[in-house]
Amino acid sequence: MEDVKKRIDELVHILEDANYRYYVLAEPSITDQEFDKYLRELEVLEEKYPDLAPKNSPTKRVGGMVIDKFKKVKHTIPMLSLPDVFSEEEIILFDERIRKSGFVPEYVCELKIDGVSVSLHYENGEFISGATRGDGTTGEDITHNVQTIKTVPFRLKKKETIEVRGEIYMPKEMLVKLNLEREKLDQPLLQNCRNATAGSIRQLDSSVAAKRNLNTWIYHLPNPLDYGLKTHYEALEFMKSLGFKVNPCNRLVKDIHGILDFIHEYHEKRNTLSYDIDGVVIKVNDLAMQQSLGFTSKYPRWAIAYKFPAEEVLTKLNDIIFTVGRTGRITPNAVLDPVIVMGSTVKRATLHNEDYILEKGLKIGDTVSIRKAGDVIPEVVESKIERRTGNEKDFVMISNCPICGTPLQKKKDQVDHYCMNPNCPARHIEGLVHFVSRHAMNIDGFGEKIMEDFFNLGFIRSIPDIYQMEQHKEDLIELEGYGHKSVDNLLNAIEESKKNSLERLLFGLGIGGIGDKTALMLARNYKTMDALASKTKEELMEVRDIGPVLAENIANYFSDVDNQELIHHLKELGLNMKFLGEELKSSDDFSGKRFVVTGTISFMGRDEIEHLIESYGGKPSSSVSSKTDVVIVGENPGSKETKARELGIPIWDEEKLYTVLKELGEL
Repeated sequence: MEDVKKRIDELVHILEDANYRYYVLAEPSITDQEFDKYLRELEVLEEKYPDLAPKNSPTKRVGGMVIDKFKKVKHTIPMLSLPDVFSEEEIILFDERIRKSGFVPEYVCELKIDGVSVSLHYENGEFISGATRGDGTTGEDITHNVQTIKTVPFRLKKKETIEVRGEIYMPKEMLVKLNLEREKLDQPLLQNCRNATAGSIRQLDSSVAAKRNLNTWIYHLPNPLDYGLKTHYEALEFMKSLGFKVNPCNRLVKDIHGILDFIHEYHEKRNTLSYDIDGVVIKVNDLAMQQSLGFTSKYPRWAIAYKFPAEEVLTKLNDIIFTVGRTGRITPNAVLDPVIVMGSTVKRATLHNEDYILEKGLKIGDTVSIRKAGDVIPEVVESKIERRTGNEKDFVMISNCPICGTPLQKKKDQVDHYCMNPNCPARHIEGLVHFVSRHAMNIDGFGEKIMEDFFNLGFIRSIPDIYQMEQHKEDLIELEGYGHKSVDNLLNAIEESKKNSLERLLFGLGIGGIGDKTALMLARNYKTMDALASKTKEELMEVRDIGPVLAENIANYFSDVDNQELIHHLKELGLNMKFLGEELKSSDDFSGKRFVVTGTISFMGRDEIEHLIESYGGKPSSSVSSKTDVVIVGENPGSKETKARELGIPIWDEEKLYTVLKELGEL
């Protein structure tokens, strides 16, 4: 047992040191493969010897803890906010006010991170808890989510009892990745990194935060004098020496000129950073001077936050065009002279609806100001009336659908116009979106909004058009938000999807009643599209779980001449029509049985478990019923376990599942 404890301690040290060197110092000490190997070894030991598992084990970083609600936390020292200023004149006044009090200050300039404030507590060097700022006096306990952030050390370099404060943020590239995933799932896009961070740390399930690669910058020690420190800059260095991630851009400056130089420098560099900033924080460096300057009822007198002005640029509104969404909603869009806003080229911007345009008094041909709302989405701010030449044209709302010509309707008390024709081609977008979605052809880079744009621009009107996008490459490069690299990535993803196994294509075709699991079963059973298409309703009903309604849907689909032509066209375009997946494996534990997985399984994700069930001829289900054969129960299973016990359905706990999979050679 002593040897086991020693090995656990060794693994914890290796993994924590690797995390620190990789995420804080950006100096990897071991490979990803080595890290994964050590982490798996630690997981196995902790599972076998739970009493020896450290409270702050690196295994907790993967998330999985689910809480019922957020508990309130009262801050021992209030987390005060800083007064905002918006001009260099106000910064100069701040400096003059301090000098008039008889001081000659040095300042520390720091980047104002656009994230969510956090307080971290440690006892004898061990991480205890994390909390939000809240109202400054009372915050919320977010320890379960903070534990998933790899730049938050579980053990400090020294055994200090300490509270530090900083900012949790989401890197820009993570927001892009997250929005691509949400786009595929037809979920609303996250507007900016700050909102995404706030939403992540307020998840009750820590596995959500764990997947979002949140990060931290630590910038404040509430009680620096208790550690024998004399300046704020020393406090930053002290926190860095303990293992916290402190921003390397912080700068000690001698006077107001140093402050203004720092602001100008990072206003220019802002868009090159891997994280969002919205200004610069200026703090008096000397701690004794801070104490003498004191506080107002709301703010410290020794610090301010300078906010960068919102970036607006001027361009010409060349035209207003209209697009049709899958619900029939009509959206006017501004066609602009290309202009760079905060580092990216903007050529189009949504104008939302007729009322929005009329309220802003926009005319075609106007010079307009553009900015990015939340630093992300382009928006037209206003027209510059003083620049009008008399050649501008008044905006006139269209009265007929731009796609099918049906008269538009505007419902009472609503601002949007709609095409009410249920057969309008634009409303077929939903089927196209389904075809490219994650569980169907899984074409990376597509989403509902992109598909709507491509449809309205005439690039895609049917499934085969997706595989002929190469002919529109030059037009795509000209679209807002696109360029050579992103267009090449999209075209490569389209080409790669041709190699998908048959079940993905079957699911993507949208045959009534065929979900992704039924598609897999059919593909595995018939092997080719032609074999499936040749079957009669009666022959299809011989397959397990294919009833008369579904069999009729399938038979009718393949007997339709238009659908036959579609399949033929896709064959000509090079799409694979064969099953390429694994053949069913044999196991009496799974074959022919219905399973429900509930709760969190520590050693494997739910999707992976369900995939294994299917690979052995079992059928995963989301709800417990009398037809369920086995319920697999993890941590926090909820009502499904209760219902299973009421119905007398066999229950597998983690240990049972682990044993079965181990015997099958899956672990």
